[in-house]
Amino acid sequence: MSKKQKSPAQKLSRFLRESILRYFQTNKSKTANYKQVSEALNVTDKEIRKLVFTLLNDLRKEGLLDEPERGLFKYAAETNFYTGVIDFTNRGTAYVITEELRDDIFIPARATNKALNGDKVSVRITSKSRDRKPEGEVVDILERKDRLFVGTLEVQQHMAFLIPDDPKIDVDIFIPIGKLKDGKSGYKAVARLTDWPESAKNPFGEIVEVFGHPGSNDAEMKAILISNGIKFTFPDEVMEEANKISITLPENEISARRDFRKVLTFTIDPVDAKDFDDAISFEYLENGNYSIGVHIADVAHYVLEDSALDKEALVRGNSVYLVDRVIPMLPEHLSNGVCSLRPNEDKFTFSAVFELTPGAKIVNEWFGKTVIRSARRFTYEEAQKIIETREGDYAKEILIVDELAKKLRKERLKEGALEVQSTEVRFELNEAGLPVKVIKKIIQDSNKLIEEFMLLANRRVGFFVGDPKRQPRVQYIYRVHDKPDPEKVEQFRVFISKFGKGFSYRDEQDIARQMNRIFDEMRDEPSYNMVQQMAVKSMAKAAYDTKNIGHYGLAFTHYAHFTSPIRRYADLVVHRVLFEVITNKIRHHSHLSATAKHISITERKAVEAERSSRKFFQAQFLKDKVGQVFDGTITGLTDWGLFVELNENFCEGMISLKSMKDDRYYFDERDYVVVGANDNREFNVGDQVKVKLANVNLAKKQIDLEIVNG
Repeated sequence: MSKKQKSPAQKLSRFLRESILRYFQTNKSKTANYKQVSEALNVTDKEIRKLVFTLLNDLRKEGLLDEPERGLFKYAAETNFYTGVIDFTNRGTAYVITEELRDDIFIPARATNKALNGDKVSVRITSKSRDRKPEGEVVDILERKDRLFVGTLEVQQHMAFLIPDDPKIDVDIFIPIGKLKDGKSGYKAVARLTDWPESAKNPFGEIVEVFGHPGSNDAEMKAILISNGIKFTFPDEVMEEANKISITLPENEISARRDFRKVLTFTIDPVDAKDFDDAISFEYLENGNYSIGVHIADVAHYVLEDSALDKEALVRGNSVYLVDRVIPMLPEHLSNGVCSLRPNEDKFTFSAVFELTPGAKIVNEWFGKTVIRSARRFTYEEAQKIIETREGDYAKEILIVDELAKKLRKERLKEGALEVQSTEVRFELNEAGLPVKVIKKIIQDSNKLIEEFMLLANRRVGFFVGDPKRQPRVQYIYRVHDKPDPEKVEQFRVFISKFGKGFSYRDEQDIARQMNRIFDEMRDEPSYNMVQQMAVKSMAKAAYDTKNIGHYGLAFTHYAHFTSPIRRYADLVVHRVLFEVITNKIRHHSHLSATAKHISITERKAVEAERSSRKFFQAQFLKDKVGQVFDGTITGLTDWGLFVELNENFCEGMISLKSMKDDRYYFDERDYVVVGANDNREFNVGDQVKVKLANVNLAKKQIDLEIVNG
C-alpha cells in the first residue's frame, strides 16, 4: 500500500519525528536541547536543525516529551506513551503489542484514530487496572502497513466504495469514479490506499485489479493471497533462470558425491504430492545394525546464493498450500522436476545417514552430499497397508523402518515431548473445482514413520552445527519453541476441568508429560481432537531464530529445519551453513537474524492464507444446505459467540450470542463458559448441540448457525 505521494519535506519530518522519539525512548532519564538532539541524530544542516526544534515542541504539546527547563527536553515523566503494532478484532476494537509492556494495550473502537490493522502506532494509556489489560488510545500513526485491500465494490452514480473482506478492517475505502479500472458494483477487486485526509471519514483509494463476480474459486483464492501479501506469479528473470537448469546430472559432480544409487531408497508421500523432497534409504549392516539414510533434495546445488531464484525464494519464504492449488516457493521446473525425488531418476541430495541398532540407538552418523535413485514411490495409504498386512513391495524393510520409528518416538515422548496427533480436513473436489465431500485425514503409522525420521535428521543436524563445544560458534537458523505461558496453561487447566480431568504439574517440562497423560485417557473420546487443539493453543508459537532456546514441544535442545528445502527457505539456509561446516569453509552471515524474522512472518502469512482457503471451501460446501439441521460440537467460546463443528462434515460455524433469544448470554472468561443471565444455562466446550444452518456468506467465508432448542 502506498499513500498519496508525500513531498520530500513531509517525508523528512516524519523520519525526524520517529528518530527523535526513538532517541528519548532509549535515553529516558536524559535531558537534551535541540542542538544536542541534532548532534545525536547527525543533523548538521541549519534548516533541518530548525525543524528538529519545531518537532521537539510539537512532541511536548502532545505530551510525548517533558520540558523541565526552557529549551531542555526529556522523555515524558511516568510516560503513558508506547509504540507498537495494532491488531484489530472483528468487533472494531484492537490491541497494540509493544516491546516494553508484557500485556497488550486494549484500544476501544472509538479510540483507534484512523489506524488500520497492522499499522505501527503511538499509543497513550488512558487507564490501568490490576485485573485487566491497560486501556489506551492511538495518538499517532507512525507507519502505515504496506498492503493491498481486497473486497467487493459498491458503485453509485458519482462515487464508489470498496467494502473490505477482512473483518478487521471496519472502514470502507472511497474510490473516485475515475479510479475504478472498469470495476462494477458487486465485483471483487483489489484497492491500494492513496490518502486519508484529516477531515475525511473514509480513506481514499484506487483499484489496481478487478477479479469480476465474487464466489469463483480463482477470484477468491487470488483475493486470499493478495490479502496476505503472497505473490502467486514469478518474475520473468526468475523463470528464465530456472528454465536454464538442466535435469541431467553432470558426471563430474556425481563422482564428487557419495553414491547411494544401489542402496534401497523409497519415498512415502500424500497421494496428490508432486514435490518429493525427502526419501529414506535402508541397508543391512554386517554387525546386525541398520543404515538409515534421510535424503533431502539438494536445492542449494541449483539455487545459488544471491541469484534471482534465491532472492525470490527469500521473499516468499515458503510454499503455500491452498485447498485447490499450491503457490510454490520455487518455479515448478525445480520444485516438481529438477529437485523432486521422483522414482527411477538419479537425483542430487544432501543426506543425514544414521547407523542404528535394532533398539534404535544411534551408533554413528554422517552428513554429506549424495546421489540417489528412488526405487519406489509409496503413498501413505500404500505404506500403511504394508504395515498392517505385512505384505507388499519391500515389506520386510518397511516393517523394520516402521519398528525403528516407533522406538524413536517412544524415546522422544519419554524425554518429555508433547504427543499431538494433528487432524487435517481435506476436500474432495469435482471437475469444476467445487467441494463434494469433506474428509478428515487420520494420522497413521506410515505418516509417523516419515515424521520420526525427519525429526531425527532435523535434531541431529541442529546439534551437529550448534554443538556448544564447536569453536568458533556458527551462525545458524534454528526452529525454536519457547516454554509455555503460565496464564495460558491455567486456561487449559480450567478448560480440561470441564471434562472432569485434573491438571497439575511439578515444573515446566512436566506440563507436556501431564498433557500427554490426559491425551492417553481421552484418546477414544469424541473430544480428543479438541482437547489436543486447546493444548496447542496454550503453547508458544514455534518460530525461526538465530538464538537457540531449544524446542519445548519436541523436547529437543537443538532443532533445525533441514528436510524440506523445496518448500521452506529456512531449510535452504540450513543446507548452505551445514555444507560450510562439513567442508570447513565457515563464513560470517550477518543477515541470518533478519532472515529468521522474515521467514517467521511469511510462515504466519501462509498459515493464515491456508486457513482462509479452508473457510471458503467450507462455506462453498454448505451454501446449498441453508435451513438444514445438524448435530454439532462446541469447539470454542468467545464473548460474541459459540464456535460449533458440524459432526457430519467437520465444517465450523458460529452461533452469535445475540441470536440466542431465550436468554441474555455472556461469556465468563475465568471459568471458560457461556452462561445465561437469567436461568444460568451453561454452554461448555465439548457440549453436543443441535443447530440450524442460518446463513452462508461466501465473500466473508462466514457460516452462521442458530441453536435449536428442545
